[in-house]
Amino acid sequence: MIQPRSKCPLSYSLDVFGDKWSLLIIRDLMFTNKCTYNDFIKSDEGIATNILAARLKSLEENGIIEKLDHPESKAKKLYKLTQKGIELLPIIIEIYIWTDKYFTMPAELKERIKEAKKDKEKFIKQVLNDLKSK
Repeated sequence: MIQPRSKCPLSYSLDVFGDKWSLLIIRDLMFTNKCTYNDFIKSDEGIATNILAARLKSLEENGIIEKLDHPESKAKKLYKLTQKGIELLPIIIEIYIWTDKYFTMPAELKERIKEAKKDKEKFIKQVLNDLKSK
């Protein structure tokens, strides 16, 4: 667990999941089928192996993700969001909506964001259900 630098909830939260790479790992676990170390390495953003290993370890230590044995390979591990990680979904959705307001988004994401904005509660509930069933 991370030792808080202050009693500010925002500062503490950012220490746990607020860096670029941690958020991208969470994004991949939420919205793609990426769930192994190699899957994350292949992401477009090009994370370095040492950074990926450190972020996965930190997210696991802070209860955001869990590491499981891979059913097809003893050499691989599966990463999955915990309930604590799943509950970050509304924050991620708000970041997507904010980004859509100020930046150009790919058409497929724009559609998804449009769907989320139309009925945010329904959208979040559907994605939460999908995540819980993984």
